[in-house]
Amino acid sequence: MVKHTGRAGYLQIADDLRAQIRGGSLAPGTPLPSTARLAEQYDASLSVVKMAVGILRNEGLVIGQQGKGVYVRDEADAPAGDLPGGLADEVAELRTAVQDLSGRLARVEEQLATSTTRRSARGSR
Repeated sequence: MVKHTGRAGYLQIADDLRAQIRGGSLAPGTPLPSTARLAEQYDASLSVVKMAVGILRNEGLVIGQQGKGVYVRDEADAPAGDLPGGLADEVAELRTAVQDLSGRLARVEEQLATSTTRRSARGSR
């Protein structure tokens, strides 16, 4: 369950799934639960879960297989960190930009959810 700690929900979910992968609860080759199942498990929206899984993909911890799902990647299959030339720097910059945008999107979604809740509360008075 996502806690109201001030830390974005997608980061909390990514942290939890990462810990499960590194701790062995989710072994290499194991499929992650469906996005819908994870959303239910963490009491989060589908978009928040997708952002969390996207982070794990960017980190090389999971890999998507078209039409089959997302699986925990075997470390032996993970891409090597030795990228030619300045490509490693470019990838690092892109990852940072994606994480920044993901955080901003999560904040907007939270604000929308809060404003919708407030409007609903005012309408029921």
